[in-house]
Amino acid sequence: MKLTRRMLLASGVAALATPRIAFAQAETIKIGILHSLSGTMAISETTLKDTMLMLIEAQNAKGGLLGKQLEAVVVDPASDWPLFAEKARELLTVSKVDCMFGCWTSVSRKSVLPVIEELNGLLFYPVQYEGEESSRNVFYTGAAPLNELGITKFALLGTDYVYPRTTNNILEAYLKSKGIAAEDIFVNYTPFGHSDWSKIVADVVALGADGKKVGVVSTINGDANIGFYKELAAAGVTADTLPVIAFSVGEEELSGLDTTNLAGHLAAWNYFMTADTPENAKFIADWHAFIKDDKRVTNDPMEAHYIGFNMWVNAVTEAGTTDVDAVREKMWGQKFPNLTGGVAEMLVNHHLTKPVLIGEIRADGQFDIISQTEPVPGDAWTDYLPESAVLDSNWRDLQCGMFNTETKTCVQLTSNY
Repeated sequence: MKLTRRMLLASGVAALATPRIAFAQAETIKIGILHSLSGTMAISETTLKDTMLMLIEAQNAKGGLLGKQLEAVVVDPASDWPLFAEKARELLTVSKVDCMFGCWTSVSRKSVLPVIEELNGLLFYPVQYEGEESSRNVFYTGAAPLNELGITKFALLGTDYVYPRTTNNILEAYLKSKGIAAEDIFVNYTPFGHSDWSKIVADVVALGADGKKVGVVSTINGDANIGFYKELAAAGVTADTLPVIAFSVGEEELSGLDTTNLAGHLAAWNYFMTADTPENAKFIADWHAFIKDDKRVTNDPMEAHYIGFNMWVNAVTEAGTTDVDAVREKMWGQKFPNLTGGVAEMLVNHHLTKPVLIGEIRADGQFDIISQTEPVPGDAWTDYLPESAVLDSNWRDLQCGMFNTETKTCVQLTSNY
């Protein structure tokens, strides 16, 4: 076929038009969502993906941000910790996201850390954790509350990874400082997805054979909680005889259990769905409208994403850009209402001020809030471990997350976190 001048001109115009169309389609602010949608942690993390989609949809309905619409880029790291690092790199280098919201376990966050620090990404991490970390590229919107239970023997049961191990190291030091003998502290770790709890529960029950009251502090994560609580009920364990306080069990995990026999056991979080505030009532109504299921529960990490996302929106608005360095500086001092009352503030150590709540499990799978503090400043480094007590984190004034106050030096090696 003979090409005419008009045909050549037409094809040239089409070629020029194509990249313009692609460029216009890319004119969005991209938000990476890095939560497990399969594997052992999907029971907890899938809801957080849905929460982010709800928040992004609501922000777009307000007109977006900086004159652009927000675009969610969802990936599935599949409860595979090395895959979290690969997916984070993909989000930053291929999808070119402006920030990320994600991770649940500390091992997944630790996997992501070197990638986002290398590429200067920004991660909002929504789950209470063990502390002992402060990265310039992470804002920690959860917390790690410690509470004295008023009993004399403790079983510290956790999933075998960094959060339970570090938390239990801190707890052991804390309990010993309160006069609990070393022989009265039992520590046990199980793999992700562990299902046979009969011997472990029997061992914990046997701790009280000498008449001392035993309490369990649980940092068991993911679907392993289902088997653990079922075995407690099968063994006839009640909150009166052997109370459990969980740092990783909330409304979402309990929604798949028969909680009739679990009433009275405890959980420590910064939020419970039963919080009686206008802000929480609206959040729950918005969630049910978005998810189209009035039976779906809300939980603490959802509130953390809600606070973190809104702080990020406000910081971007003030900075006039999504540039990570500019947004980071505007994040310091950001304030946003908690759903439980009061106001959360982002500190220069990249942790929030949040209230600590203790909830008692009800027969319907919800929690009665039996204790609530004023907002507590999040501390990156615990005072109960000597090597951490001398450390400070201040990204505004010291430009350091691991500053040794004795030697006046800064260590910024991810491998040391």
